[in-house]
Amino acid sequence: MEQRQTCCIAGGGPAGMMLGVLLARAGVDVLVLEKHKDFLRDFRGDTIHPSTLQMMDELGWLDEFLRLPHQKVTKLTGQFGDTPLTIADLSHLPVKAKYIALMPQWDFLDFLARKGRAYPSFHLMMNAEALGLISEDGHVTGVEARTPEGPLTVRADLVVAADGRSSVLRKAAGFISEDYGAPMDVMWFRLPRRETDTEDTQARFEAGHLFIMLQRGDYWQCAYVIPKGGDAEVRKKGLDAFRRSVGALLPFDAARANDIPDWDHVKLLTVTVDRLKEWARPGFLCIGDAAHAMSPVGGVGINLAVQDAVAAANVLWQPLKEKRLSFDDLKKVQARRDFPTRATQRLQLTMQNSIIAPTLAATGKIKPPLLLRLLTSLPLISRIPARLLALGFRPEHISQAIRDGGRTVT
Repeated sequence: MEQRQTCCIAGGGPAGMMLGVLLARAGVDVLVLEKHKDFLRDFRGDTIHPSTLQMMDELGWLDEFLRLPHQKVTKLTGQFGDTPLTIADLSHLPVKAKYIALMPQWDFLDFLARKGRAYPSFHLMMNAEALGLISEDGHVTGVEARTPEGPLTVRADLVVAADGRSSVLRKAAGFISEDYGAPMDVMWFRLPRRETDTEDTQARFEAGHLFIMLQRGDYWQCAYVIPKGGDAEVRKKGLDAFRRSVGALLPFDAARANDIPDWDHVKLLTVTVDRLKEWARPGFLCIGDAAHAMSPVGGVGINLAVQDAVAAANVLWQPLKEKRLSFDDLKKVQARRDFPTRATQRLQLTMQNSIIAPTLAATGKIKPPLLLRLLTSLPLISRIPARLLALGFRPEHISQAIRDGGRTVT
């Protein structure tokens, strides 16, 4: 099988789907290849930040989007030993949706797929795995993929790798990433939630332990943070020991931890923080996790990926539509997104090294770090963490041309 598209995107995650929908809205023929048969995968990033909700509003979709099941987080709290602390209060943000929406990622992606299918130039192929690149004279001209019906060749003016932190296509392009390291991994699992439980999403910092609970309606999505590479040691001690350790960190009856049925219900997230030196070559571009894997600190990964997609769509829709795409156009995307990515990762690394690593290594009483106490104690300065968490550095906005369906010449 062989197809011809103006743009082929490998990966139907937040970056790939958002880029595909925006390009199609502007009238660009686009094909999104998603290797799975559906979007149903648990313990993926489910935090839709105000920056992404703002995108939904700019497209006129926000009210419809918020009719999907979700929970609102307006305030992030942490407990450092015996000291409670409000880390971020989102109520002062200069946007319509002043909260984080906790929503299953598959609902978010299904919503984008549904919106995309309304445009004649949008095509989504599930169960289609990108395997490699087609290159001619140093210029990427297409993708080789695998489908249930057999091999697929897609010829395209632009190939976009949005296939995640283990990107097959960025490896095929020979791109090198710089790994910045992480002191932790995360064990994810669920616990049932009861009506008498608090509503607050929260984090608990104790000597040797960091535990996060996200309120998901009838259950808690729990993150048990462990030292890097410590998963095997935790499992070796046995499930009962793990339940006791979790129970000691719960803000309610420790016996609730006994509802962890087995190890199959505890999933490991191996934390990686890296970034490509170059995101593009002629005919090829990396965005989202394929360009920069983010730490789970702040839950900003989805939103950085969406911001990449918006920036790419703003820069590339017209050159693609007019069949005049150049390498310089692709380099403009990295130039636009490089500073926000670097600044966000630098902030995440600072938090990892100054808060998370010392907490996991601590043996004595835990107190809030001095910098965090200063940031949260002064009225005006206390709004800075909320703004950086919710909107990021230099947030993107969907161009009027794309909002108008590609009718406005830029």
